[in-house]
Amino acid sequence: MYGPSGFYRRPEGPAGHFRTSVHASPLFARAVARLLCRVDEALGHPARLDFVDMAAGRGELAAGVLAALPADVAARTRCRAVERADRPEGLDHRIEWLPEPPEGTTGLLFANEWLDNVPVEVAETDAAGVRRLVFVREDGAERLGPPVGGAEARWLARWWPASGEGSRAEIGLPRDTAWARAVATVDRGLAVAADYAHTAAARPPFGTLTGFRAGNQVAPVPDGSCDITAHVALDACALPGGRAVTQRAALRALGVSGIRPPLSLAATDPAGYVRALAEAGAAAELTAAGGLGDFGWLLQPVAVPADLLDGLDLGEDLFVDVPGEDLLVDVPDHEEQ
Repeated sequence: MYGPSGFYRRPEGPAGHFRTSVHASPLFARAVARLLCRVDEALGHPARLDFVDMAAGRGELAAGVLAALPADVAARTRCRAVERADRPEGLDHRIEWLPEPPEGTTGLLFANEWLDNVPVEVAETDAAGVRRLVFVREDGAERLGPPVGGAEARWLARWWPASGEGSRAEIGLPRDTAWARAVATVDRGLAVAADYAHTAAARPPFGTLTGFRAGNQVAPVPDGSCDITAHVALDACALPGGRAVTQRAALRALGVSGIRPPLSLAATDPAGYVRALAEAGAAAELTAAGGLGDFGWLLQPVAVPADLLDGLDLGEDLFVDVPGEDLLVDVPDHEEQ
């Protein structure tokens, strides 16, 4: 993916192939900027406030957040974009470009569609009920390999039990580890992972591994010609104190609403009405059920007051801790509302 001719090294960048929340509307970056301001307040307005954009792509989110911050907050903000591809030309000089997340963050680390690209092994259940690794050639041809064992087998037993012959699972252990390492770089503040997600009560029986190229879903051929992605078991990634909500709930709590402007505005301020209508449409896309609104946001406070998120009406968690038991429970969709 990051080789000399890899997908993420192409000049058009990810935005040339698929549409993320960042690309859908500036409203997303503005909402993240509001969240950063919320973290700033919880931290007592430190002299230096960090914003770390994980898997920054071409730096679109980092640039959008800087542009949306109030002047006094922007003046104190140190913005870092973490990306393995080269720094794009013309990027705001205030954005530092790094290959790994920096240590000692005081502020907000935001990982938008990062974990779904952290590589995972795929397991398939054979006719004898044994879960085996799936091997794949560069042309995409697959075959079953040896049985899954060790820590990967234990992860599957806990987080993604088998559901019959031919069933598949993506072993999320590398993502759990990657997320824990990213959170460990935050000294004080909040870490957020926003991604395609599923939870233990609703794992897809045949997995989610797929590819994208030029706006189309394609076979996940590992030759660098397409994006390769799989949804994230966010409940497995969560660390103590973390909570997960839908993007719909998170963005609404941060002021992104799809409510149409009153028709009366068209008579008094036609241009304002058109702008407000366009913004409502963009907000509706970001929060839509069955689309971007169903993304999961995993929120992980680090060494900050417990009430950091209390001022945000985030609704029900996607999963909640069960007292006295070491497991997570999914909240049914009708209760989420």
